[in-house]
Amino acid sequence: MNVRLVLAEPTRHATPLLVVPLYEDDEDLPELHGSLDALFEGVVSRARSAGDLMGRVQDSLVAYGSGDGPGPSRLLVLGAGKREAQDAESIRRLAGKAVRAAERLKLDRVTLWLEAGGAATDPAVVAQAGVEGAVLAGWEYRELKTREDESQEEEAPHACVETVEVAGGGDPDALKRGMEVGAVLARAENFARTLQSRPGNVATPTHLADVAAALAEKLPLEVRVLGPEELKSESMHALLAVSQGSEEEPRLIVMTYRGSEADQPPLALVGKGLTFDAGGISLKPASGMEDMKFDMSGGAAVIAAMGGIAELKLPVNVVGIVPSSENLPSGSALKPGDVIPTREGKSVEVVNTDAEGRLILADALSYARSLSPSAIVDCATLTGACVIALGHDASGVLGTDEGLVQELRDAGDRSGERCWPLPLWKEYGKQLESTVADLKNVGGRAAGTVTAASFLKAFVGDCPWAHLDIAGTAYGEGKLSYQRKGALGVPTRLLLEWVRGRAG
Repeated sequence: MNVRLVLAEPTRHATPLLVVPLYEDDEDLPELHGSLDALFEGVVSRARSAGDLMGRVQDSLVAYGSGDGPGPSRLLVLGAGKREAQDAESIRRLAGKAVRAAERLKLDRVTLWLEAGGAATDPAVVAQAGVEGAVLAGWEYRELKTREDESQEEEAPHACVETVEVAGGGDPDALKRGMEVGAVLARAENFARTLQSRPGNVATPTHLADVAAALAEKLPLEVRVLGPEELKSESMHALLAVSQGSEEEPRLIVMTYRGSEADQPPLALVGKGLTFDAGGISLKPASGMEDMKFDMSGGAAVIAAMGGIAELKLPVNVVGIVPSSENLPSGSALKPGDVIPTREGKSVEVVNTDAEGRLILADALSYARSLSPSAIVDCATLTGACVIALGHDASGVLGTDEGLVQELRDAGDRSGERCWPLPLWKEYGKQLESTVADLKNVGGRAAGTVTAASFLKAFVGDCPWAHLDIAGTAYGEGKLSYQRKGALGVPTRLLLEWVRGRAG
């Protein structure tokens, strides 16, 4: 999607659709709305007089111009709630509604009028949020569809908006700056959504590695890919054990971005890249198993975030690490009761082969720690227990450093990809005690998210570390205006906002 800044007076700007917000606590029509009301022959004031357009979030009005003059052909007024309650997320959702309206009208261009107010007073923040919402809303996964089925009516219109224009008050330089950042963040998340959406026979571990390598050809990134022999030399026995039931070879993808001095320790992002998870010998139920292509969502987010970091040229060193494999049942697959070594030197009793994500992350976290990073953040669709605890509106966050956990919460609030802390007290580690190994890979049903994080904690040493459990947020029904059913890309923008915050 193309993004443009419009400096012209909205009433004189030629556009197929001009979208303006109307706030609930505006007693009278603001000046712009009054000018547009006059241009569209009083339709806005008539709707307000009838009580149909009062600025409530469910209110909307589409009006058509006469076609005379250079102004907008259509006007869409969207209720925006109370002005004092506006924040970046409400602006994203407003922009998403605007793009959805343009899709219904089969328009390829839309112009957004954005206003500062409430908690969003910085024009750059307002513009960033508006562009994020519009670009995210414009994404749709259709690369494997070969034709339209004309015999069935589509449930929703297809993506068709190619250009989003932003108009609004404030410093044009600040608006442009915010728009550029918003476009990078949204494109990165859309890239993660595309990777997530590709089925397991397409998005194999080799495919993810090839995608990362292709990014490095276009951006200032270095990519190293470790195959089976290199993994053996690195003693990554847990990653190899999970993959041994599949014919697809495992990969460890290491992406390095150097934006600061060579002696500055990097930030480490680690993402689970399980490209298909059947559960192994501990086989999952057949119903819904097709969604297990999404088990690489953490890895997709890290690959996409690394691309965004490089595109923004942030002044910080970052390394992205994605352990990738499949988890399938076969005669050579890992078995319940097996004891496996790990890169860290700890032995693990595998009680349940469907708790494989923490096994491949264990080796990846150990590898990350060997790089002496200033902090490690991992993200993974790790536990169904997190969905029970927090539903689909927040990711779980757990860690060894309270300051780091708070940074991620703040980044989540800025990005709209919120996370909520859960405890990581040492008492939970007792559930992982094994009679035959250093620890076992599951601690029972109680506190499943916490015990999974407790397992990961054993592989990070003293490095500040935090874990994001995105099982309930990485994919879903797409309840927000800028989402669609399926891949949601979480936590790509959260990671980018965290790195931006660390970079100052």
